[in-house]
Amino acid sequence: MRIRLRSPGVRLGPRRLLRSLVAVMLITAAYGCRADLLPPGAPTPWPAGSARHWRWQWQLTGPLDTTVDADVFLLDPVRTTATETAALRARDRRLVCQVAVGSYARTDPDADRYPAAVRGGAGPRPDSRWVDVRRWDVLEPILADRFRLCRGKGFGAVALADSDGYAHRPGLPLGFDDQLLFNRRVAALARTLSLSPGLLGDVPQVAALAPDFDFAVDEECVRLRRCAKLLPFAEAGKPVFHVEYTGDPAEFCVATVGYGFASMRKHRQLDAWRTPCPAAP
Repeated sequence: MRIRLRSPGVRLGPRRLLRSLVAVMLITAAYGCRADLLPPGAPTPWPAGSARHWRWQWQLTGPLDTTVDADVFLLDPVRTTATETAALRARDRRLVCQVAVGSYARTDPDADRYPAAVRGGAGPRPDSRWVDVRRWDVLEPILADRFRLCRGKGFGAVALADSDGYAHRPGLPLGFDDQLLFNRRVAALARTLSLSPGLLGDVPQVAALAPDFDFAVDEECVRLRRCAKLLPFAEAGKPVFHVEYTGDPAEFCVATVGYGFASMRKHRQLDAWRTPCPAAP
């Protein structure tokens, strides 16, 4: 960066020149000698060359352990405090918030914003219900505010949970194309709010949705024998954050690291405990 100390034709006295030089030194120290942290809400970058090497943590229950040796933290934006995100960001950790986009629970702070017209059958979480993803006019402002909460707490990315209601029994006539359109709309909404979008689950639609998302989060692709379906992300140089809840890491890591996934074993309640796989070569 070029900094002009004076305008053409203007002489600086010794004191003014000294102050100008000190200012340049302070600017250089502040901006040129430290790694820039991602500002709150800035889209998280995922360099393609690092896709196979991320160490990650997924914690939704229990006291948050900010000391875990991981590059990426996937967290609940409601439970996680701004103080906790600040502590992680101070160590250059990438922060991903998990947001339910296709369901809501009665315990959600914004539950009363979901009118009866969009409520479906029993959802995937306790005391939750699927929502009618065809009603973008109703859901868009609600989801926008959920994303703003993430951005305000310093998250740079969002994992879209419950994005596959069509594949369950949502109590609504949802089709494959309805879900596809909705998921693309939500990914685009995240981008407009400076969040990098990630797809959590919805493996049957990965081939169609991979171009619209920056990363994927998968549960138990080894046990369910569907890891190959996530290759559109890996082959595009996008991270695949994968977790198994059973099995020996010494065995499933061989398969998933070979695919280029960032894998680990976790408890199903997603507390702080984890056993990560070795990073891919």
